Amino acid sequence: MRTALVHDWLTGMRGGEKVLEVFCQIFPRADLFTLIHVPGRVSPIIESRRIVVSPLSRLPGIGRHYRRYLPLFPRMIERFDLVGYDLVLSTSSCVAKGARPAPGAVHVSYVHSPMRYVWDRYEDYFAPGRADPATRAAMAFLRRPLQAWDRRSAERVHVFVANSEFVADRIRRYYGREAEVIPPPVDVGRFRPAAEGVTSEWLVVSAMAPYKRLDVAILAARLAGVDLAVVGTGPEEAALRRLAGGRVRFLGWVDDGRLARLLARCRGLLFPGVEDFGIVPLEAMASGRPVVAHAEGGATETVRGAPWPGDPLGRSEGATGLLVREQTPEAFAAAIRFLEDHPETIDPAACRSRAEEFATDRFRARIREAIPRWTAGLPLPPSGKREPAPS
Repeated sequence: MRTALVHDWLTGMRGGEKVLEVFCQIFPRADLFTLIHVPGRVSPIIESRRIVVSPLSRLPGIGRHYRRYLPLFPRMIERFDLVGYDLVLSTSSCVAKGARPAPGAVHVSYVHSPMRYVWDRYEDYFAPGRADPATRAAMAFLRRPLQAWDRRSAERVHVFVANSEFVADRIRRYYGREAEVIPPPVDVGRFRPAAEGVTSEWLVVSAMAPYKRLDVAILAARLAGVDLAVVGTGPEEAALRRLAGGRVRFLGWVDDGRLARLLARCRGLLFPGVEDFGIVPLEAMASGRPVVAHAEGGATETVRGAPWPGDPLGRSEGATGLLVREQTPEAFAAAIRFLEDHPETIDPAACRSRAEEFATDRFRARIREAIPRWTAGLPLPPSGKREPAPS
């Protein structure tokens, strides 16, 4: 099979790019198509292949301001020439799933999220106070056309794969399609429980975007009277710094080694947003640390909540954290206090064991097992024999 990989943009190494990296390993000769590529921002595995970009990638400063060009993304993704490829494998959180496969080709789309900017997270990005008046006016005009394109382009996908049941439900709701669920890979080998014990500091690791709700984590730490370290940057940083008290440290983005050390030695991870999946909680669990997460979205599929006053029906054995039903600083502060008073509630070994269920090797094996099913309808090549599935 001649394979094309399609990805929204290559501007940093986040969860979506870690999935793409595994696809690059499974299909080492595949060409990669993306709207924007900032060289050096992703792993050598991704950078080493042939990368085809859209004209947007040549605009000055595009790596910082690419979201401003959202209205152009559908047209740009459709312009890629995918003739000659038997399999198109897109990894999409915006428009990659709208790529046009050649007639007779199979298009499999691994969806991290339907385009959240125009669906369920629209208010998080474009409500008053979240965007300037001109941007809000433009998006009020463009939202319905973008939704219509998103639905229409879903018809080009033969197989949908979702990263969580939460995302599969949204694919069903917005596109009227079923999706197979394969959780994304977690590099559990990079993380280990600390040998010398933990610090007094709680941790939050996230881009500073509105829907991440870092304000809840910061205010909860203040109410609970605990130390908090914040890893990440983003457009909300100035506002979040104004909320923070003297016991909150802002660390910016840190390298992999320092993140592993922070996770291993923190009191626990705060995860207040509604995420499509959420890899960071599993990285914390791989480090043997508990997670305090909002009880909605992908976190409910990974964090095994212990019983506590905020969730009395939690599981007593194998718990890896606390699930918080209310997305408020008060509710998260109560969860923090509970774990401060009852640290024995969470067994570090149970956290590590849970994280290993999502290890990269398991993800790779599930993808390789699925490829023959996804491509079963492809015509035989001229030789009359199909190449064996990647191994």
